Amino acid sequence: MKGYSKPSILANEELSEGVYAASGCYTVTTSVHQTDQIGRGDCRIQINGVHDSDHTKEKQTLTISFNKEVVFKESAGGTLVGSGTGTTLVIDYAYHQNPKDNIGLGDLIVVADPGLAVTSVKLTD
Repeated sequence: MKGYSKPSILANEELSEGVYAASGCYTVTTSVHQTDQIGRGDCRIQINGVHDSDHTKEKQTLTISFNKEVVFKESAGGTLVGSGTGTTLVIDYAYHQNPKDNIGLGDLIVVADPGLAVTSVKLTD
């Protein structure tokens, strides 16, 4: 297994949305691709994880934080751990990962006020 690397976040003024963090053996990207609009009161965040290591696991934990309070609605294949409201959500997944793998966690759906942005994200196994 690779050695532990402290998570890092890269700020880039040119990105409309996105958080890129390397933590352990995952690199995670997010994109708020649907926001609260007339007739729909939720936001959808695409989450992708790239696994680059020498092991396999059957469980992942996503910790995601926002600039505003959110209410968790759903995440396909994910199980909410703890509170479903606040600025940080923790969600467990049960994907089999290969040592070199791309995991698309699909849409995380939350309800939030306009201007929602992801401030940090971490995916661990």
